[in-house]
Amino acid sequence: MARTILVKGSKKLLNAWAFYDWANSVYSLVIASAIFPIYYGALFRIAGIEKISIFGGEIARAPLISYTTSLAFVCIALITPFISGIADYLGNKKVFMQFFCYMGGIACIGLYWFSLEHIEAGLICYFFGLVGFWVSFAINNSYLPDIAYPEQQDRISAKGFSMGYIGSVILLLINLAMVMKPATFGIEGEGAELLAMRYSFASVGIWWILFSQYTFYHLPKGNKRKGPRTRVILNGFRELKGVWQQLGEQQRLKRYLGAFFVYSMAVQTVMLIAAYFGEEEIKWGSGEERTVGLIVSILVIQLVAVIGATFTARASEHFGNIRTLVVINFLWIGICIYAYYVTSPTEFYIAAGCVGVVMGGIQALSRSTYSKFLPETKDTASFFSFYDVSEKIGIIIGTFLYGVVAQFTGSMRNATIFLAIFFILGAFLLLRVNKKAPA
Repeated sequence: MARTILVKGSKKLLNAWAFYDWANSVYSLVIASAIFPIYYGALFRIAGIEKISIFGGEIARAPLISYTTSLAFVCIALITPFISGIADYLGNKKVFMQFFCYMGGIACIGLYWFSLEHIEAGLICYFFGLVGFWVSFAINNSYLPDIAYPEQQDRISAKGFSMGYIGSVILLLINLAMVMKPATFGIEGEGAELLAMRYSFASVGIWWILFSQYTFYHLPKGNKRKGPRTRVILNGFRELKGVWQQLGEQQRLKRYLGAFFVYSMAVQTVMLIAAYFGEEEIKWGSGEERTVGLIVSILVIQLVAVIGATFTARASEHFGNIRTLVVINFLWIGICIYAYYVTSPTEFYIAAGCVGVVMGGIQALSRSTYSKFLPETKDTASFFSFYDVSEKIGIIIGTFLYGVVAQFTGSMRNATIFLAIFFILGAFLLLRVNKKAPA
């Protein structure tokens, strides 16, 4: 029996697209934010070392994972436009999305064997998990104008992020139960907690691959580019150049991309360093309280983000996307200033709640706003590669500058004030988006 092709704007197609957030968001929560950072630090503490020999040199644990992460984002920034251009040219971006989804999922399962004895292999799995997550997510973003009409995009984008937050929290709670009560799950003996964490990594890969099947079943292959298929390998670079040239004619889109690049740099940096800030700057009573407190704060952010994404979508309907984004940037400025004075766990939880509200809102609305500003084109993957490359380059620059400020001033608190400057500039640039160009 032939599969029914769903039409643009249909409820089933929109839900299938949003469901990929449910499938892959477990990676960003369990691997990137919660359990893997704890597991990684525990390996070094148990071994009683701070540095490890790798690839012929010796390096401390924090810079090691930081450099691996930065290298992955450099790779992501380079290959995303390349893959997106080829996908649009061949008219089958779904197959690329599937490839990177499966690569990321298998890499997460491979983290089960992550150990200091085989640190190189473990970091390779970490690297490919990161690449698989972000590239497949970028391709999924590029489907938004293909599957939803402009008036549907804010709500379905927010629904996708909300589903991602809910799904990732469900799996994280299961994983936390495994880690805190391993015997209940039949995990016993010495090192049961670490073994439970390793099972958690495998569960992420299985969850990601399994639930993505619903999305892959219903999503169309993509828009096929007309004309002869020549020089397909170099097509991605030609498409990137073509988008850059088109931006010169799309003044509003160009201005929005500039604003997005600036404020997204700060948003992504906050998301990546929040746990490290809490670990270093907050006065926890004990090591156990620190671990539980950090995990609770991550859960608070995820749960509140659902409310933030939904509320922001409603606000944009009444006040417009750009005005709503400007307000959110000003809220981020207040949070950065507040974070400078945070010292107690309670204050940190309050900050986490505030971050959750604006994080969910700004991510969902940024994606849908960009989609609305796109010109009439079937070249959506290449246009969205610009969006994603801007975000990834921002991550590289933002985390680097944050580290420099923290290193030379001796405090991560000073770096939070530094991030507020990016939100101020982002709000200013957003105010220019809808201004008419001078005659």
